[in-house]
Amino acid sequence: MTAAGDIGADAVPRFPRGVRLRFDRARERWLVLAPETVLTPDETAVEILRLVDGGRSVAAIAAALAEAFDAPVEEIRADVADLVADLVRQGYLET
Repeated sequence: MTAAGDIGADAVPRFPRGVRLRFDRARERWLVLAPETVLTPDETAVEILRLVDGGRSVAAIAAALAEAFDAPVEEIRADVADLVADLVRQGYLET
């Protein structure tokens, strides 16, 4: 397990047991469901979280998003690492 502030490109984020990303058809939006709490991620976070599968690294997620959105991979990698660090700190992800 990596400390939240140390999220590097090789870190592999995953949802901890009991936490999952789900599409709520009634609300037409993605939610992160965790014990006794629900997080409503913004569109950018959803794009990142949809690629969190416990096998892809931060670098792999950033590369996939850079290709999908024709954006600079270094900038996206920093954004992915920041989001992962924040969600690790809050307990919605682990590495």
